[in-house]
Amino acid sequence: MNNKRAVGWVAFLGVAAALTWVPEYFKQADDSDVEVAAVATPVKGKQRGALPAAQASAAPVAIKDLSPAGDLFAARSWKAAPTLASVTEQPVNVAPVVQVPTAPPMPFQFIGRMDDRTDLQVFLQNGEKIYVVRKGDVIDETWKIEGISDLELSLVYLPLHLSQTLSVGSAQ
Repeated sequence: MNNKRAVGWVAFLGVAAALTWVPEYFKQADDSDVEVAAVATPVKGKQRGALPAAQASAAPVAIKDLSPAGDLFAARSWKAAPTLASVTEQPVNVAPVVQVPTAPPMPFQFIGRMDDRTDLQVFLQNGEKIYVVRKGDVIDETWKIEGISDLELSLVYLPLHLSQTLSVGSAQ
């Protein structure tokens, strides 16, 4: 059993040695066209830092690039590369929106009316306050009574001079 093991080891080491020697043997033949740059050593008796005349006039030798070509770990895919959509922005001219001033909602509720022969009076309520108004009256310096008819009451919001109506009865 020891003979088999020894023969196996000898065969393994022989193959390993052959594999390491074979690339070196073929590499010499492949790289024969590549020039190797030599480093000059100063010769005794000459000035320090001066190169021999033969090497100083020689053209520089190109150095072979031994880096691998391309990215070894690049992502590969069978799918076509997605195309990105181009967006062209158009400048937006935002015109300032001018809001038309509006009167606040009518704060009054109609309670009733009293009609005597000479004057028509209307009773209005705003929260806890009750107002008895006639044509031409001003309420809290903001609302003016423009007119009173059988069906509606016309009011004007004084800060903006806008008119509004309030229903005060029916056609019956």
